[in-house]
Amino acid sequence: MKIVILDGYTENPGDLSWAGFESLGALTVYDRTPMDETVIIDRIGDAEIAITNKTLISCGTIEACKNLKYIGVLATGYNVVDVEAARERDIPVANIPAYGTEAVAQFAMALLLGICHRVEDHSASVLRGDWTGSPDFCYWNHPLIELTGKTFGCIGFGRIGQATAQVAKALGMRILATDVQVDPVQDLAEYVDLDTLLRESDVVSLHCPLTSETEGIINKDALAKMKEGAILINTSRGPLIQEQDLADALNAGKLYAAGVDVVSVEPIRADNPLLTAKNILITPHIAWAPRESRSRLMDIAMANLRAFLDGTPQNVVN
Repeated sequence: MKIVILDGYTENPGDLSWAGFESLGALTVYDRTPMDETVIIDRIGDAEIAITNKTLISCGTIEACKNLKYIGVLATGYNVVDVEAARERDIPVANIPAYGTEAVAQFAMALLLGICHRVEDHSASVLRGDWTGSPDFCYWNHPLIELTGKTFGCIGFGRIGQATAQVAKALGMRILATDVQVDPVQDLAEYVDLDTLLRESDVVSLHCPLTSETEGIINKDALAKMKEGAILINTSRGPLIQEQDLADALNAGKLYAAGVDVVSVEPIRADNPLLTAKNILITPHIAWAPRESRSRLMDIAMANLRAFLDGTPQNVVN
């Protein structure tokens, strides 16, 4: 059994082990694979198992790789694989659900708290000597914001949305949520429609999947409905936001700030309007990436493959 991992570096830059996969077959790991279908086909070759994170496995690749019997995705999102083409060839595609809930919730709050307190900026100011030369015992270079009593709105209220809301509630915030499905057992949030959430929330945090319905959900019209001086957080998917519209809202002062860990095209392009927008924190898609969550991801990916080899595939998306 030949196993090819097309882009293993992001999942495992050296602090984890591929030994579990090595125990299941003859393993080849590429740190990165260019987005060139010819190269991708050549690297998969006659392998039965292909594992990808962000490398595209297209219909053409699936058709060309005749031995392919299983595709594993080292992520929750699986849009990098033509799942319909895989289904037509009876090739299961398995993803990794629920590995990063705590990490992403923590990071969403880190972005929010970073906006509220600008801890690193103030520390840098002190280390530059600004406090040493200050005539006052304290100073602040940015406004400081207390979250207690403010309203936190979650667009998408699955596992990650609920985990993030729990932290926000612990800080004394009122929680609003909107989702296509209502969880009848949770009493963490008040479910409202999207317009109400946008209108009443001091902080809007995105936790929904990218679908045809949610793509561009934060656009000029949605931003116009938000409170003056609200904060927007996105640790979900970049295309949920129309980025020029967000940049315009930030530059006009409609929003106080935004914190985003994801953008529409990654790595971020030099012409992305968010790079020159006012009052924005941008991080390079790392909410999922603590070692603990990557270790869970690795364990689930290996369990998925073992289940397939045992004839009982799990976490199959097609």
